[in-house]
Amino acid sequence: MSERIAIYPGTFDPPTNGHLDIVQRAAQLFDRVVVGVGMNPAKKTFFSDDERIALMRDACAAHPNVEVQGFDTLTVEFARSVGARFVIRGIRALSDFEFEFEMANMNRRLAPEVEMVFLMTSPEYLFLSASRVKELAAFGASVDGMVPPAVAKRLAARAKGGARRMRTGATEPSD
Repeated sequence: MSERIAIYPGTFDPPTNGHLDIVQRAAQLFDRVVVGVGMNPAKKTFFSDDERIALMRDACAAHPNVEVQGFDTLTVEFARSVGARFVIRGIRALSDFEFEFEMANMNRRLAPEVEMVFLMTSPEYLFLSASRVKELAAFGASVDGMVPPAVAKRLAARAKGGARRMRTGATEPSD
């Protein structure tokens, strides 16, 4: 029997405990899970590509069958490049399903050999999104329990400069 390899692609800006819940569950289902941190120059991210990869690697370190790689191709091309036959996606709400359903059908057209696998978000993470975490952190609210400790620390360090600094990703205090 061949090794069951899956990818879990996303922006992970920043990685949340909801993302890690999906990683942990996928790691139990597949022999190998490759977390793909998407690098899209058209998408403005808060953390740089290297920072997002490093934060996700740190967060996934407890799972020996999980690795983290950056990618800047179509998701199905990334899947093929690592030998994956499965793409993991988390679903929180009906709006996620509609988007993922459309993407799954497009991916099936591009790569019929790659199956989409949808994991329902655990109830405690239904409300959690990377966008909301960044918004909370920008205004100095605690994000403990929503993100891994290293991510909370990085967000808090940036939040010391206020919401404007968080929005721009500036590392120095603004004028």
